[in-house]
This record gives sequence, structure tokens and C-alpha cells, in this order.
Amino acid sequence: MRVAIRVRPGASRTRVGGSHGDRLVVAVSARAVDGAATEAALAALADALGVRRRHVTLVSGATSRDKLVEIDDDAAQGAAERVEELRSGR
Repeated sequence: MRVAIRVRPGASRTRVGGSHGDRLVVAVSARAVDGAATEAALAALADALGVRRRHVTLVSGATSRDKLVEIDDDAAQGAAERVEELRSGR
């Protein structure tokens, strides 16, 4: 399963929720230096979806705020519903 996300580095706290167009917003406190914000965003997304970090991989957008990530099929059960809940802010 692939999920488009929008990373907001330098936030006061880490949170996953809301939408930016068709992308799920992932706000992280880490700064966009040396991939720290990307790594923090992947970890936050994994936590929000209830999967292990190793099941979430970056597909594209390493240096962009807009990223495409993939959730392993084995871990993706229920993740699609959870992504929609997070987008809508529930």
C-alpha cells in the first residue's frame, strides 16, 4: 500500500493528521537537515498506523516535503482505513 504524505519539519510537536490536498500531513519537530525530518516522519507514520518502522519505506521524495511511502502488505491490514481517519482528523 502506498501513501502520499506532506512533511512539515520544525513543528512544535510531532503529529500525524489532516490533509494537504490528497496528502496526509505529518508534522515533526526534527529539522530538514541530513534526512532527520524524513526519518522522523516515517517513524511517526509507522507509529500512527500501528506498524513497525521497518514496514514503512520511502519510495520517493527524499529531499522534498511531498513524499510517497510504502507500507508492507503484511503490515497494511487496516492501515488504509486508519489513513483515511487521520486525513479527516478523526
